[in-house]
Amino acid sequence: MSDNSVATRKQVAFGRINSLILPRAFDLLNLRICYYDRSVDPARPEYNEHVIFSFWHEYISVVLPRWGFTPLTILCSKHRDGEWVNQTALSAGMNVVRGSTSRGGSAAIRQLKKYGKISSIAMSPDGPRGPRREMALGPIFLASLLGMPVVPVGVGISNPYRLNTWDRFAIPRPFSRVRIVFGPKIYIPRKSSREELEAAKGSVQRLMNSLCDTAESWAESGEKMIGEQAFQRVRRTNSLVFEKKEPSQPRDGDRPMLRIVRSDEDAA
Repeated sequence: MSDNSVATRKQVAFGRINSLILPRAFDLLNLRICYYDRSVDPARPEYNEHVIFSFWHEYISVVLPRWGFTPLTILCSKHRDGEWVNQTALSAGMNVVRGSTSRGGSAAIRQLKKYGKISSIAMSPDGPRGPRREMALGPIFLASLLGMPVVPVGVGISNPYRLNTWDRFAIPRPFSRVRIVFGPKIYIPRKSSREELEAAKGSVQRLMNSLCDTAESWAESGEKMIGEQAFQRVRRTNSLVFEKKEPSQPRDGDRPMLRIVRSDEDAA
């Protein structure tokens, strides 16, 4: 479902073609995923709580196809270029909310509050115009407002083709290595002050960049990661309701260590 979307026939056709091509293009990639907690991924059977995914805008073409036909809602800007992403996400069976959490975003926030009860939310906090890899407050504000944890996502691609855009948009070449690292759940207290939200934003931004550094080194090295998983495509409903539960922060000792290992070592 899309809100207040007026798309041209060309944009609708682009979205439908993209939704068919992108998942199949993944078959031409060497794609591996590593998790702090596998239960955050809507495409996995362990999925048990709706979260807010935060990833950099330059990696949209890699991240979104991973979640086609799963309980996920995309926050897509009302910028004219956002309609291309909007139509692709709709054709791939995702929910879509148009708008932002800052510019005229009250309607978008109401929609996200509704969708947060039945799906996870994904957003790129440096889009739609940048600056590149500088996080806006949106995911942190939503996490505090909705009581949903933020999950930062890092992506790395070996020798990607990059467009001459503000975000240096990355497109994987055929047979290149693509690596995705899902970070831990981060809970933001409800009714946090502006200063507390800004402090949390800085911490999450640093973690996102650290996860990207890890994913990029992993992709370029060609080595194995402890706990890595092969890419799997699973179709599910785009609406899933969980029983309400109290959030609990994982203890440091419960978080798996991410470490690159050489190809001839066992990935135990």
